[in-house]
Formats: sequence, C-alpha cells, structure tokens
Amino acid sequence: MRFDAKRPVAVVTGASAGIGESTARKLVELGWRVIGVGRDPERSAQAATRIAAAVRDGGGFTMVRGDFTLMSEVERVVAEIGTRTAHIDVLINNAGGVRDRRIVTAEGTEATFAANHLAPFLLTRELTPLLAASSTGSARVIAVSSSAHRISRGFDWDDLQSLRDFDSVVAYGQAKLANILFTRELARRAGRDGIVAQVMHPGVVASNFASHGNAAMRAHMAAADTVSPDEPAETLVWLATEAEGGRDGGRYFHRKAEEAPAPAAQDDAAAARLWAASETLLTEIGYPAHLVDENYNR
Repeated sequence: MRFDAKRPVAVVTGASAGIGESTARKLVELGWRVIGVGRDPERSAQAATRIAAAVRDGGGFTMVRGDFTLMSEVERVVAEIGTRTAHIDVLINNAGGVRDRRIVTAEGTEATFAANHLAPFLLTRELTPLLAASSTGSARVIAVSSSAHRISRGFDWDDLQSLRDFDSVVAYGQAKLANILFTRELARRAGRDGIVAQVMHPGVVASNFASHGNAAMRAHMAAADTVSPDEPAETLVWLATEAEGGRDGGRYFHRKAEEAPAPAAQDDAAAARLWAASETLLTEIGYPAHLVDENYNR
C-alpha cells in the first residue's frame, strides 16, 4: 500500500500495543494515513486488524515490523516506509522498554540504550527527507520520554551505554533523559527545515511495558496507580494535530500541559554532546552520518 500524497501521514513506532496502538487508532479515526511499527509478529498482526477497523474518512493503516534493538532493523524499516509514502507529517517515537539485565546486541550496543535512544535517533535521521517533504510544510517529531529521566543526574560519557556499570532502572532513566536531550537538540537543528520537535511524559500506563523489567520494576508497576493507554495517546494526538504542538519546539509535556523537566534534561551542552556521541556510535557500527551532515550540520 502506498499512501496518497494529499493526505497527512504519521509514523507511530511501538504501534503493536499500548500507547502506540491507541495513538495510531485515534489518528486513523481522524482520517490520517498511519504507518505503524511493531516488533512482535503476532501482536503486530492483531493490532493492525484492530486499528484498520477504526479507519474513517479516507484514513488508512499499514504495519511494518522491526526490532529496534538493532540498527540494521531500523534501516530496513526506513526502506519499507519509503515504499509506502513520499512524505511524513508526524513521526511519533514511542517504541522503547526496560530490560532486567544488561543485554549486548549483535551490533555491540546495549539493548535498553539502543531501543530507547539510538533507534529513534537513527530513524529520525533517516526519515528527515520525508519529514522535510511534509504535505503541510511543517512536520512534527514527538518523543515519548518518562518522568524516569529524573533518576539520572547526567551521563557517564566514558560509559554512555552503561556497558561496564549496568543497573536496569538507572539505564532506563538515562535513556529517557536521552529522549529529552535529543528532542532539544533536534528542535534547535531542524527548526530551520520546518521540523518541530516535542517530547512528552505519558504517566504510569497500564500496559506490558515492564514485562521484560526486573522484579522491582514489575512490582512497582503492579502496585502503581496506572492510567489507560488512551490518556497519553490523547496528548500525543493533540501534539500531532493541534497548533500548540507545532510551535516553539523542544518542550516537555504531560496531560496536554507543558512542564519543566529535570535540570539535567535542560542542559543544552549535554544535548549537543549526546548528538555528537550518538553520531560517533552509529559510525562505529557502520551507519555513517551522511544525512545528518547534509541536513543538520549547517
């Protein structure tokens, strides 16, 4: 399926369940064309059926599968998205998760850092030409972070991925801090190309999020006062479609209201350094920064 160039198109990662599925469903109900990305084949197929049933007013939905712990999978997803649309109006980087232990991928990256930060960094970078071709002339990139970023006091730049000193909760908090810093730097660099970047905290959501976390994380989630995935999805759709989400990029939202993130998440020098470190890491595993150099480093 290739989408009509005259219709708004969104890409929603983590669309096979939870916040991502709810967000994709709400967008197709509004008549958007949505490309979802999911990891698990069975859950992706089931979610695709449910979302497709909600399509209204000329909207449409298609699902692409990919494991975002691997950058090779991100590259494949980018290629598949390119066969389905010539433009993207909104990219929602929602996919992520927590692990109960250090897992080093076949590419040599740590899985929590890779899935939560490096994958959306690479995905956004590679989809920049499609974002720049937005049918509205002003594309939006929205990241799903977490209040867990407040756990982190900043990065150990000599062990950015926590490969040497790993704690699952701390690693997740640092990855969520990376989401905010990446958004701030993306807003600074990409604003001149008509791309607006925002970030949001979804709250504690009733989902399968902690299924791969350690015992403490699973216990915390089991005891927490959770909200339905529909609540944060409403904020994501609001940021994707309403005027507030399209102005003054680099802001942090919760429940459709702007909030101040932790001081470490407001460090513009750290944001620039994280961007450079992410480029270097991608280059080391075989993904040179050709699009970043062309589109952002100006």
